[in-house]
Amino acid sequence: MKNVLYKAASWFAVIGGLLALLIAVVTIVNVTAFGLDKIARLFDANFPAIIGYEDFVSMIVSSAALMFFPYCQAHRGHVAVDVFIKMFPDGFARVIDVVSSILMTGLALFLGYMMVNGLIEVRGDNTLSAILGWTIWPFYVPGIISMFLWAAIAGSQIFEREADV
Repeated sequence: MKNVLYKAASWFAVIGGLLALLIAVVTIVNVTAFGLDKIARLFDANFPAIIGYEDFVSMIVSSAALMFFPYCQAHRGHVAVDVFIKMFPDGFARVIDVVSSILMTGLALFLGYMMVNGLIEVRGDNTLSAILGWTIWPFYVPGIISMFLWAAIAGSQIFEREADV
């Protein structure tokens, strides 16, 4: 089960990375178009930037950013106070690991639950993006899956650590 969760987290991180790359490429194109427009105005012409750039980037970022959380949890890449913990016995460090994993699981479940509520509300209101007019609720789905995958990984780490205590 652990391998399945970790592979899913890795794939989510890869997809999140590809989305982040897409954001970078679209931003480069948009900034270039903005610069070309400044030059074109010198010749009484125009070169428009990407229409709906802000909508596109904000919705893709909302999906991509959360897709890294499960991978980070799987590799224990979250913030840890190792310098402080090293001053205490190993048993205390293990207890801290268990407690932090329990709290992380609870946080991820809470965020996933709130995102499901947000999706239901946004879908019920038929909310659209301001410029492109895209339906917003599908962009919640990767984040919701990410939150519950994050919770599953953190939850599995609770049980790994309890066996050591």
